[in-house]
Amino acid sequence: MDGSYTGVVDRIVDGETAVILMEAGPGCDASSEDGPRAIDQLDVAADRLPREGRYEGAVLSVTVADGEFVGADHREGESEEHREAVDERFARLSERLPDR
Repeated sequence: MDGSYTGVVDRIVDGETAVILMEAGPGCDASSEDGPRAIDQLDVAADRLPREGRYEGAVLSVTVADGEFVGADHREGESEEHREAVDERFARLSERLPDR
């Protein structure tokens, strides 16, 4: 997996390791009508991320070479949109199904 991808910080473990879920973009086999799907995971030292992108739910442009993390840029505006989309998805999933 080499190139540039959209990644979302899933969690930061013990304040040291950021778990980044790499997403497939629109048009990829791993995408769905609900939006992108995680296609891989990278574990990266949190201090290698941009300071403003070191939080759960941060959306990043991630560069990978030879399967290794090279760098990332924080996509601030998209982080809020991502959080809203996740909240919406959970709200839809938590709705009661009609009785049949």
